[in-house]
Amino acid sequence: MRNFLLGVLLTAFLILGIKYGMDQLNTHKIETTSSGLILNQIKNVGKLVVTEGHFSDIITYEDDKTYFKVLSSKKKIIVLVNANVQVSYDLRKIKHIINKDDKTVTITEIPSAEVNINPEIKYHDIQEGVINKFSPEDHNSIRKKALMQLNEKVKKSPLITNSKNRLISELQKIYILTNSLGWTLKYKNAAITNDNDIEKIIQY
Repeated sequence: MRNFLLGVLLTAFLILGIKYGMDQLNTHKIETTSSGLILNQIKNVGKLVVTEGHFSDIITYEDDKTYFKVLSSKKKIIVLVNANVQVSYDLRKIKHIINKDDKTVTITEIPSAEVNINPEIKYHDIQEGVINKFSPEDHNSIRKKALMQLNEKVKKSPLITNSKNRLISELQKIYILTNSLGWTLKYKNAAITNDNDIEKIIQY
């Protein structure tokens, strides 16, 4: 009878031990699968997001010089600038850390927007004085001024807002997946608990 009870107890302990081992193995598999899904999502998000737009501007350049205090010579030019503009985020540059122990994904760095302006400059109504003529330096200065004005227009345009919205949409995909798997998404040291947190991060 004693041997029978001992055998029953040993069998029970053996079954419990096997069950515990299987539970631990399944837990490990689930965590490994979860981290794999998250890593794949980050890789899928890791692409070049490009928003394109077209801008036009007109610049009037004038220069009036006086020589020997009596001779005045004026030059004037109207510049028409058309430019294709791209605002892009290279999400392959996102830096992150995955911690399986505490089930956290920490984004440590988000790439800044890259603004690429490809201008086409045309000159109209060129007026030059006998002495005061346009030089290569003048053309370089006009080009720089045109690019500066375009850059300011781009910064204030919906193109920047649209590109940020696309970036937010891509990051929200990571948040949705991590949250559904019971993981925590962080940006640096702050936990992201809703979509608004991601929007605040991007408004840098």
